[in-house]
Amino acid sequence: MRDRERPGTTAAELSPAWETRPSAPAEAPNVVVIVFDDTGFAHFGCYGSDIDTPNIDRLAAGGLRYTNFHTTALCSPTRACLLSGRNHHSVGMRFLSNVDTGFSNCRGVIAPSASTFAEVLGSYGYATFALGKWHLANLADCGPAGPFDHWPLGRGFDRFYGFLGGATDQFSPELVIDNHPVDPPSEPDYHLSEDLVDQAISMIAAQQATAPSRRFLTYLAFGATHSPHQAPQAYLDKYRGRYDEGWDVTRDRWFARQRELGVVPAGAELSPRNPGVQPWDELDADQRRLYSRMQETFAAFLDHTDDQIGRLVDYLNRADLLDDTLIVLLSDNGASQEGGRHGLTNENIFFNRQRLDVADMVPFIDQIGGPNLYNNYPWGWAQAGNTPLRFYKQNTYEGGIRDPLIVHWPSGIADAGGIRDQYHHVIDLMPTILDVVGVEAPAVHNGIAQQPVEGISMRPTFDPANAETPSARTTQYYEMLGHRAIYHDGWKAVTLHRQGVPFSEDEWALYDTRNDFAEIHDLSEAHPDKLRELIELWWDQAGTYNVLPLDDRGVELFVLRRPGPDASATRLRYPAGMPHLERFKCPDVRNRSFEIAVEADTSAGTDGVLVAYGSRTGGLVLYVDSGVLCFEYNNLGRSFGVRASEPVPSGEVVLGVRYAKSAEHTGTATVWQRTDGEPARELGSVDMETMPFRQSLYGMDVGRDLGPTVTAAYAGPNDFQGVLRHVEFRLDNDRDDLRAAAEVEARNALVDQ
Repeated sequence: MRDRERPGTTAAELSPAWETRPSAPAEAPNVVVIVFDDTGFAHFGCYGSDIDTPNIDRLAAGGLRYTNFHTTALCSPTRACLLSGRNHHSVGMRFLSNVDTGFSNCRGVIAPSASTFAEVLGSYGYATFALGKWHLANLADCGPAGPFDHWPLGRGFDRFYGFLGGATDQFSPELVIDNHPVDPPSEPDYHLSEDLVDQAISMIAAQQATAPSRRFLTYLAFGATHSPHQAPQAYLDKYRGRYDEGWDVTRDRWFARQRELGVVPAGAELSPRNPGVQPWDELDADQRRLYSRMQETFAAFLDHTDDQIGRLVDYLNRADLLDDTLIVLLSDNGASQEGGRHGLTNENIFFNRQRLDVADMVPFIDQIGGPNLYNNYPWGWAQAGNTPLRFYKQNTYEGGIRDPLIVHWPSGIADAGGIRDQYHHVIDLMPTILDVVGVEAPAVHNGIAQQPVEGISMRPTFDPANAETPSARTTQYYEMLGHRAIYHDGWKAVTLHRQGVPFSEDEWALYDTRNDFAEIHDLSEAHPDKLRELIELWWDQAGTYNVLPLDDRGVELFVLRRPGPDASATRLRYPAGMPHLERFKCPDVRNRSFEIAVEADTSAGTDGVLVAYGSRTGGLVLYVDSGVLCFEYNNLGRSFGVRASEPVPSGEVVLGVRYAKSAEHTGTATVWQRTDGEPARELGSVDMETMPFRQSLYGMDVGRDLGPTVTAAYAGPNDFQGVLRHVEFRLDNDRDDLRAAAEVEARNALVDQ
């Protein structure tokens, strides 16, 4: 039987239709945003230094340099402003993404009501790639289970290759691809900056090969030049002896070059030394040798990063993409004061409120810049990096907030090599990008009403006719760790806050920035009415942009955890095959008794790492060496270890260590082993002192030790030769968990390093 004819039911009779995919306006360029970390106003060659940055200088020569561009003084807040076009308090990023204080101005993520430029451009068909440092998700959420809504793919990026925290080892970084962690690389010739540019080129090339009509956005946030300062040996060798003359002579030379280049006004003055910075000619021989080596290493790190930028720019040029790509290059804050007076070879020492003297560091001088140290330079070199400005990252003086900005776009900027001195803030970059592309931020995104964009477009300054026009931004507030400032019509009021001192006791200074580039001449006594006016304006801005409540807590917030069942878990089991675990998701063994128990089958072999938590900067490891169970606790380079008195048996076995706390940060570690049906047998003990606060600057591996190993007793990864079933941490509650640690770390204010 045949079916009857049914008209209009076949493809031949109907007209197909396709929903139009979103696309960028016809004249929209590609966009590349390159972010440096802790790089000061003077550090690039085109801003005055003698560090070799020819590729950055090439971008400046073909584009525009901005000399009055400002950030927030700290990394996560600046990145939140950059991506969202809103002030950092407005979107919930008062401080670092490490913490959520429970107040709306410090949630540690960009509020969903503030769409990022990736979300906006993605809605117009852009392919969106993020590489490098993120630091915009609560670190408590940065484990394999997420949640992922504030990871890069949750905030508008199609692809991500980088690290989620604030810093990472450059030779063995804690990497994430898209939404999953991967093993840290351990190849001897690996460096993160090279890898990031390799991946960026790969992502762009793949997109161009398969969808050349689409525009792309690439957000490339280097780990450079945040500590640890690490570079390939050839770059370290290149700078040997370059800075033996010291920071005073170097700063004078860089300042003279800045005046020649025109990046500071002809009448600008060089600021005096910051408090705590000694004259170079008063230092002893060991100090000079150590401090010079630290600056050489920083220079090598920056030089190496510049070469990677050159590779990316060369690729864009070869692919005929450079002319039609808007490149924005900036630093997120001023040079870092976090190395302290003498610099550091192990930053974990600072986080544990301990000190390194010069004599402690000189024996390791030839390792500076390499894989086993986590080094940062001293205040004197940080001030040189901020030449001619005062103070540093974290401070709301210009040394913390005035940063280099280069914009390169051959198709859209005719004034190649031009300098612009209009006042701008990092919140202005997102609206500038949208203006160049020809789109607007949405009023609603993902069903959520959006906050108004608070930045203003800088695109009018691209026109040579507007090179001398007055600044369109006339007012900008600042607040960071209690430090405050307000800029208005060329005047600036600013205060250095001391943690724990009532805000009402802060002393405000007043500067006429039109005639005092480096904030040297305090006019507060000469113009008290102007100062009162600006202070009142600061409070008005604070109310408008969600700055309140004021909160001067800093690193002590690192021990704060959002309440919930996971925050108080005392039994944590990790199966074999676990991916590398980022350090903020590792078991909290601070100042408490704990036990580690490992179930394994040693029939096929006994040697290798059972669990490793940390690196040479500090941590712990349980491993088997020549058939004998070993435990080592690395206390900031001091080793406490114990070897079992008898070998590990073959077959099913439980191997472990028990640390019994006897006093604050002191106790005894005992290794033990147990076979089926037998009680555990103790096989050796060691008395040890433990780190009080930050246990490690590196994460945890099960069945191996990736990256910079906890101990020098073996070479990584030293995979376990047997069959490891799981590792279990059992944590006791014999401590006052957060209060005591918070009180002590509160005394370790970031500014007092």
